[in-house]
Amino acid sequence: MCLAIPGRVVKILDDANQLAQVEVAGVRRTVNVGLLDAEGDLEVALAGQWVLIHVGFALSRIDEREALATLELLEQMGADYEQELRELRASAIE
Repeated sequence: MCLAIPGRVVKILDDANQLAQVEVAGVRRTVNVGLLDAEGDLEVALAGQWVLIHVGFALSRIDEREALATLELLEQMGADYEQELRELRASAIE
């Protein structure tokens, strides 16, 4: 099962290539934020924002309340959520 998981943008790593470090359940990964509508300085536009990520891409911004509620529901899924986190830990965008 592939899930889209909420994560918080920690910092912008590469503005030109639209790469950011996002934290999901204590796991930090590099994701592409190019699909988001973010004009100007990405650090100003996205740092600290919650995004929905899937296969290394931030698909959309979401508010904190929605992000936390979604994470709570995902945690209740048990094994499927744990599998998704294992796959996230094993993935990387360079």
